[in-house]
Amino acid sequence: MKKKDLAALLMAGAMCFGLLAGCSNSGDKASGAPASDAGAQESAPGGSQGSGDAVTIKVGGIGPITGDAAQYGTATQWGAEIAVDEINALNGPVKLEFRYEDDTNVADTAVSAYNALKDWAKDAPLVIYGTTTTAPCVAVSAETFNDRYFQLTPSASSPDVVAGKDNVFQMCFTDPYLGTAGAEYLNSKGLGTKYGIIYNNGDPYSTGIAEAFITKAGELGMELVATQTYPDDKTTDYTVQLNACKDAGADVVFLPIYYTPASLILAQAKQMSYAPLFIGGDGMDGMLDMEGFDKSLAEGLLLMTPFSAGAEDERTQSFVKKYQEAHGILPNQFAADGYDCMYAIYEACCELEGLEGMDSAALCDALSAKFGGGEFSVDGLTGKGMTWKDTGEIDKSPLIFKVENGAYVDAQ
Repeated sequence: MKKKDLAALLMAGAMCFGLLAGCSNSGDKASGAPASDAGAQESAPGGSQGSGDAVTIKVGGIGPITGDAAQYGTATQWGAEIAVDEINALNGPVKLEFRYEDDTNVADTAVSAYNALKDWAKDAPLVIYGTTTTAPCVAVSAETFNDRYFQLTPSASSPDVVAGKDNVFQMCFTDPYLGTAGAEYLNSKGLGTKYGIIYNNGDPYSTGIAEAFITKAGELGMELVATQTYPDDKTTDYTVQLNACKDAGADVVFLPIYYTPASLILAQAKQMSYAPLFIGGDGMDGMLDMEGFDKSLAEGLLLMTPFSAGAEDERTQSFVKKYQEAHGILPNQFAADGYDCMYAIYEACCELEGLEGMDSAALCDALSAKFGGGEFSVDGLTGKGMTWKDTGEIDKSPLIFKVENGAYVDAQ
């Protein structure tokens, strides 16, 4: 596994001016000001700021903006919209026209949303952005593979999303990668002697991370004393799982789950006077900003994520400011991954020969070759020098943060 220097990652804004400039009007890379200095970058997606010769690429997004998973889809939508605003203000040779469809975190609904986007694009070149969550993305990726549309998901992390599909790529970590990274981090830092895990056995994201963690923990000789599951994220009582970990003497509990159930687990652990070290993955990012959440419950929590809104580089702070001004909350890693997706699509399109005149299938083949070739690289909010494997998986490393006084601090 590659280990990137944390300081270099957090200082990525100092080295990413070229990305913000994207392409010059001639299609060449050019240095430009960071987003916070670009006074013209307040345009709406699909506006008329680009040159008359700009090629317009339609980007159709899919994710839940209603229902139990709405906070995830909304974040990926809002992050993408900020990036599209910035990109369309660059006056470059490529413009993005963005539309987002609600899939309510249901596979069948996601496929219907995909069909609606195809109707919207008609004969224009279309790229599919999403979906946000795994099960809908597996369903949609099967469709885009058959129909030959390029697809980039910000946050659907199961290997099943990209398996056997040359046109589908991920901006997020894969589930096995994150589970392996969690076990390696705990072992290398000597954190804990006995380990427990609580995960959702009805969710591919949670199960994928958990299985990789369990496997790697065994390889490393870590003592896993409690393996506990629950059936879905509608579960509200986790005392059985917590008592099993407590009775087994687990002093570290891994939670490869989303932040809504995690917030309940932390509250119930406190009620039963159980205080192990809790560690979670990127799905728990955003818990500190939940309405009504007592941040003291998360004190000491470790979190593996590719993004921190508290990073001090100029580009991150510009993004955070825009996001807060637009929506009144801090962006999480879902929003940051969405932002990076748009810049990755834009940068790749700028580098393509013969973009003008391509239909969706030709664009799919060209972008798939670009992303899967191993040489295309993007500096973003969630990683510096990000590249992709020909399997569709991204190559970037997680940051490790610890919650102290209601905020993330470096725990690398």
